[in-house]
Amino acid sequence: MKNKRFSLPWRQIHLDFHTGPAIDDVGRDFDAKEFARVFKEAHVNSVTLFAKCHHGHLYYNTQRPERHPGLKKGLNLLGEQIEALHSVGIRAPIYLSVQCDEYAANMHPEWIAKNPDGTLVGRKPLSGDPFSWQILEMSSPYQDYLAEQTAEVLKLFKPVDGIFYDMCWDQPSVSQWACAGMAKANLNPQKEEDRARYAHDVALGYMKRFYKQVKNAQASATIHFNSRPLSNLAEEIDFLAQVEIEALPTGGWGYMYFPKNVRFARNFGKPYLGMTARFHKSWADFGGLKPYPALEYETSQMMAHGARCSIGDQLHPRGTTDAGAYALIGEIYDRVEQREPWLEGAVPVTQVGVMQVSSGTYFGAGGTEEGATRMLTQLKQQFDIILPDAKLEKYELVVLPDRIQIDAAMAARLKSYIQQGGAVLASGISGLSEDGSKLLMPQWGIKPEGYSAFTTTYLRFGKQIGQDVPDSNHVMYEKGLLVKPAKGTQVLAKVVDPYFERAWNHFSSHNQTPDDRLTQYAAATIKGKVGYIAYPIFSAFANHGSAMYRLLVRNMLELLLPEPLLRVDAPTSTEATVMRQSNRTIVHLLQYCPERRAGTLDLVEDIVPLYDVPLSLKLAKAPKKVYLAPEQEAVEFEYMHGRVNLLVPEIVGHAMVVME
Repeated sequence: MKNKRFSLPWRQIHLDFHTGPAIDDVGRDFDAKEFARVFKEAHVNSVTLFAKCHHGHLYYNTQRPERHPGLKKGLNLLGEQIEALHSVGIRAPIYLSVQCDEYAANMHPEWIAKNPDGTLVGRKPLSGDPFSWQILEMSSPYQDYLAEQTAEVLKLFKPVDGIFYDMCWDQPSVSQWACAGMAKANLNPQKEEDRARYAHDVALGYMKRFYKQVKNAQASATIHFNSRPLSNLAEEIDFLAQVEIEALPTGGWGYMYFPKNVRFARNFGKPYLGMTARFHKSWADFGGLKPYPALEYETSQMMAHGARCSIGDQLHPRGTTDAGAYALIGEIYDRVEQREPWLEGAVPVTQVGVMQVSSGTYFGAGGTEEGATRMLTQLKQQFDIILPDAKLEKYELVVLPDRIQIDAAMAARLKSYIQQGGAVLASGISGLSEDGSKLLMPQWGIKPEGYSAFTTTYLRFGKQIGQDVPDSNHVMYEKGLLVKPAKGTQVLAKVVDPYFERAWNHFSSHNQTPDDRLTQYAAATIKGKVGYIAYPIFSAFANHGSAMYRLLVRNMLELLLPEPLLRVDAPTSTEATVMRQSNRTIVHLLQYCPERRAGTLDLVEDIVPLYDVPLSLKLAKAPKKVYLAPEQEAVEFEYMHGRVNLLVPEIVGHAMVVME
């Protein structure tokens, strides 16, 4: 296939094929023409195929002993798959497992990563638990072993469309190779932080090595290293041709993982995609098929953020596809294909930058960023998640959520940004010392005195931000800071203390101690265009979901950002994003409601439409026409005071309002 004017395809399949050596009829029923037909009819234009799986076996003709022992004799399965897909114009990048390789681990147990206590990392000898594998040590000779496999794949299947390396996290180890490497780097294997640093350096080293190896063999090939924390993108983006956000909502990632991370990943100038799966639960959920509304929601979310779509599946060991799965995928991808004219080249339009607070983990569920994403999505704000060194001037408002550490350089940049008219909303210890006793940013207009003595306190909203807030003292479940207003600072909400701190010998009723007295301390303040909340409000929202926390932020944003880019009078469950092509602005509206229908599963089974939804978009010029895509049904509108105002006649799951 030619890669001239290559654009990352919008309708991809990630076709898992982790097949254990005990299965003896691998590829028995594979039919190349049927294989190609299934994907073509399902509107698929890229399929990631397996050269090597987590079991460590190869699925093509090779003299290497790792060839799957149950693969039909003489069957060059990967080669025939690639040829079949290419014959119908479908791209076929190749998958290689990295740190999960059962064959190599069994043949060379000395290559397995080792814990500080001497035990081996990963699956225990008698364990058959799901997602339990032996984990290889990448500073051992295994790295050269993987390089040899990569070289063979690049030679046999030249020109390759791309290489997808999986299971590529930082793996600390005290193997003989890791200890020798740490000693050479003046690191101490006895220290956890040194083991972590060395593991990270090893990962960066092999990513650089394999990226160079692939590009030297095939300059046009795409390359991705999966299972990396997306928070590392600034350091690792040069080793990636595209960013793939693996996010199976029912597989452990949840429905917030993708929208949180895509707002960060899209800032690095590389194509990006979202990866979900057709499974009811997670990978290799054979016989598990999710409902159509769920897959429509997940791919609509990707499109709404400008991400290409990838749906995970697993090929049956005999080489046959699942008819029900591809009927579902075909319906979904037909829908995506119809919308591509309004997707290609579209870029997000944002007004707010949320400073990144990252755990550095792969899943990174919960916490500050998830709380900020949930809250601002529910408020229909258009925002990116940004690095501390991002260009602040791009945004009308910058949010410093809960625990942003500010050094002298960032303080100077924030000061300049505020002086130039930028607005800031800070919370928690952002702009304060770690113990909350010192103010690092005088622009906040507060006098901090450290943390409250009480685990749980209460908020009393002032009239200026009391809109829609019930007349109560509202509980704050997370510990706050003691701050007083400086001169010229307005207090928007105050702290109400409880009678006492609950203890084993000193308590009242079932839960937190009741509210007692209004204090002199501020819960929320504003000075000019700088707002401050004396609580980790975004983490609190992620942990507790109180609508009062969202109202506090919403009402403060109305003071700090009185002309939001987008207003949509719709339920908090409605998601809205703004994208722009050269001559179009597209507003995506999503109305799907995941429900907790099983112990750990949020499921989407129904699409409940909304009608006559008021929408107002800030736009520099009046559009010539407004319509719904892809139907191209005209929508009446008015243009007043720099805003386009209209009623969206109907949202059935996903509506695209185009202003052209």
